[in-house]
Amino acid sequence: NSRTVSLLSQLEKINLDSVLGESDHARHVTSKILHLVQSQEKTRKEITSKGSTGIEIILSTLEVIFFNFHGYGLIALLHFIIMKYIYLLLYVYCGGRRASVLVTKGGTHILLQLLLTASKDSPPNEEVMVLLHTLLAKIGPKDKKIGMKARINGALNISLNLVKHNLQNHRLLLPCLQVLRVYSTNSVNAVSLGKNGIVELMFKIIGPFSKRNTSLMKVALDTLAALLKSKTNARRAVDRGYVQVLLTIYVDWHHHDSRHRYMLIRKGVLQCIKSVTNIKLGRKAFIDANGMKILYNTSQECLAVRTLDPLVNTSSLIMRKCFPKNRLPLPTIKSAFHFQLPVIPASGPVAQLYNLPPDVDDVVDESDDNDDAETESEIETEIDDDKDQHCKNDDIETDINKLKPRQELGRSIEELKMYEQFFPELSENFQEWDLVSKEPKPFIPDTNLSGPIVVPTAGEE
Repeated sequence: NSRTVSLLSQLEKINLDSVLGESDHARHVTSKILHLVQSQEKTRKEITSKGSTGIEIILSTLEVIFFNFHGYGLIALLHFIIMKYIYLLLYVYCGGRRASVLVTKGGTHILLQLLLTASKDSPPNEEVMVLLHTLLAKIGPKDKKIGMKARINGALNISLNLVKHNLQNHRLLLPCLQVLRVYSTNSVNAVSLGKNGIVELMFKIIGPFSKRNTSLMKVALDTLAALLKSKTNARRAVDRGYVQVLLTIYVDWHHHDSRHRYMLIRKGVLQCIKSVTNIKLGRKAFIDANGMKILYNTSQECLAVRTLDPLVNTSSLIMRKCFPKNRLPLPTIKSAFHFQLPVIPASGPVAQLYNLPPDVDDVVDESDDNDDAETESEIETEIDDDKDQHCKNDDIETDINKLKPRQELGRSIEELKMYEQFFPELSENFQEWDLVSKEPKPFIPDTNLSGPIVVPTAGEE
């Protein structure tokens, strides 16, 4: 009965018998709906209410446009309609629960299809690309399988190519990096993007201290930290000497950020270093680049400021992870205590350990010996992911009786009966006879302790 319902009904009718000539009518109806949503809170609530079909109509309209016009490409007339709908979705459905509703209705798949179609234009329309990536970045965290959907639809390389060709166009670069950050949480996507050169690309974006485009720097560091969690990408970064670059960038931001306004950027650099040092090569490169001294000195300077505690904590984790490990007893200067063995043989493994120089790690680090196998396991199939999500873990015991610890007696029951005479209250059946029914009734002790307590004197029984 409202104007909004009437406009949505017209839009649904256009979807049923849509042809290329009716795109003007669709544009007109969409403009009216967008104007009502932007100007009236009542209309926005009406479209997003529980029983409303507004989101289904909007998504079906986008789907109709895709299926009917993808052969022609997104011509100029359709650009306007697409942007109106995306504005409408951004304005209405990108806040918390509403974003989840958009995902459950299949909005992610439709947006990825539109992205694929829009990329066929030469050159792609910048406004459409910015809006599509902005919307995908907002609903991406609500869709756990957006990485898989993007890879299947071929959207990974679309966003990556836009970043490659628009390094100076920060308006388009920022939403593309936000989407890549969401994609990189999937391990398979991280490996695929790394093979296409995204790690080298990120180091062209991040750089020394600058007050310009700090939001872009933050998003780029978060994306790089997610990518470097893959051991394949971490090895690629180590091989190209990027560990030294990250330390240099961190020191530069530390020295120039005297008012501590860019703590999140400094923490982003540390997160990248933390991801790289998850592998043995990364830890060795960190030590060779004098990273222990750099992080120790910068952490000492941050101790006086409580708001910089996250930097100190992250630096401590990195230093503890990378510090050389030694067995006890430690005969070197690295230990505060000296443990001297009573007898040290002249030859053998103990003597070899004692003869090592002080800065040698005498504990063999075998954490990365199976890197190739782990790299192969990263390329997992999505079918296995689905099985893991929908199947219960059979190894988890659910029987409470089996989970209770079984108490074993130190002696058998027959041996313990010899003590029965000393503790009659444990075995005697304390009952008294009911004089009316002439049957035993259970003994109920008197719990009323409010009366006086009489202590027997000596000689009383």
